[in-house]
Amino acid sequence: MTPPRLPRYEEIARHLRTLVAEARPGDRLPSDAELCEQFSVSRMTARHAVEVLANENLIVRRRGQGTFVAARRVPRLLGSPLSFTESMRRRGLTATSRVLIRAFGSPSPEDAAALGIAPQDTVLVLERLRLADGTPMAIERAVIHPEVASQLPDDARMPSLHEAFEKLGHIPMRALATVSARTVTAREARYLELPRNGVVLCERRIIEDQHGLPLEHTETRYAAARYEFDAVLHREETDVLE
Repeated sequence: MTPPRLPRYEEIARHLRTLVAEARPGDRLPSDAELCEQFSVSRMTARHAVEVLANENLIVRRRGQGTFVAARRVPRLLGSPLSFTESMRRRGLTATSRVLIRAFGSPSPEDAAALGIAPQDTVLVLERLRLADGTPMAIERAVIHPEVASQLPDDARMPSLHEAFEKLGHIPMRALATVSARTVTAREARYLELPRNGVVLCERRIIEDQHGLPLEHTETRYAAARYEFDAVLHREETDVLE
């Protein structure tokens, strides 16, 4: 018996998967118009095929630019104090940032508790879009302790927040972290170039320096399709049965 013929969009999707397997992250793929011409299908059929791969996190679509091979997943150790810039550098990727918000103001009750400061203290709120080789990876919102906030340089001279801390004599040494997952907001989907049903991994961290001073209270929303989290777990001696 002759096997049933695949739907046309699935034939195109298979073709695109082959191209992705042979390409590198960031490589451009055929446009919808090019797929229409190659496979003699409607624009709707070609778009459906591309959406299949987008939902599989194999490609990314950038408005006005085209369709590109998605970045491979980047491993991250849960709770590591390692900065985004250094983490990307160790993987051979170039880290860049786009400042979304930079403002001085009062901390929220949660931020004040995390940083051990008073509600009337002034903190710096720094929200940035973090990119690796031009691919948006995460949105990072850092609330910075008053002791160091006013001493930080402007954004143009601060590619890495942790490097700026170290130049002030505060070495990030310890991170307390929690992670949860949820679907993206419309704003997150736009900045991270994710579908509306995309998922972000939300890591909340308190970073302390060598003296135990909490330098920052940070929420980082990672594009889940581009990350995988590792964890090192230890069994306490009190957990061992006699």
